[in-house]
Amino acid sequence: MKPKQTKKKVAGVVRHPDTQTEFFPEPSWTGPGPDAPAAQRFRHWVCQNNNTCVPVDPDSFTENINWRIFRIMAEFVEGFEFLSQLHKEVTFFGSARAMPDNRYYKIARELGGRLGKEGYTIITGGGPGIMEAGNRGAFEAGGNSVGLDIQLPTEQRRNKYVQQSKGFHYFFTRKVMLSASAQAYVFFPGGFGTLDELFEVVTLIQTGKMSDHVPVILVGKEYWAEMLGWIRKTMGEKYHFVEPMEIDILRVVDSVDEAYDIINKTHERTL
Repeated sequence: MKPKQTKKKVAGVVRHPDTQTEFFPEPSWTGPGPDAPAAQRFRHWVCQNNNTCVPVDPDSFTENINWRIFRIMAEFVEGFEFLSQLHKEVTFFGSARAMPDNRYYKIARELGGRLGKEGYTIITGGGPGIMEAGNRGAFEAGGNSVGLDIQLPTEQRRNKYVQQSKGFHYFFTRKVMLSASAQAYVFFPGGFGTLDELFEVVTLIQTGKMSDHVPVILVGKEYWAEMLGWIRKTMGEKYHFVEPMEIDILRVVDSVDEAYDIINKTHERTL
């Protein structure tokens, strides 16, 4: 009598809580799990479809500071030239880890579609999660879907709904391009990367380096409530490190209609 065979569990596979179907979640930007040492987690990683990731050594020429400067210059020149061809840009920010059944993924997809129909160009970081949702909505609506993504040596983690794209080696040059010419910024729930991008944009507006007519929209009152409460009470009322008018740069909404109404009142920016 043959021994009973058991189904082998594949690493990385999880079950959907509702349907109980197995699927591979999208890998994070940094590769391995949270238990790995920081020196390993924050290297460049190439991630495959089965959620396995391998580290890749950086290009040897980047060790030379002179070549690094030329590469940075080239990314800025090519990036601004790429953006100059776009019109009515709205930039979406948010977590790369949001799945299609996530509430905010659905809102981003719907908003991207609505804006795409009206001739807006949806710009994202080109990856999975919220970025995919925004690009997907624009793509499905026949709008212009753009991704500004990070280059990896042998693979681009670019979602399939991107129609026009530009890859960047450096995160900071990419971040400049994501904020360079958009007439509105829409921030969906996300992690450290999303917060980094959010507070850089707010600082540029606060210091007058960027027009205060460009709205910074936070989608998800529940998600952002505690952070905004801390900013108002601790940073503002207790320590007076920010003024009420500066806090008002952040505009919180909870629906596609609210976000769309704000964006629809903006005007196109040029480089």
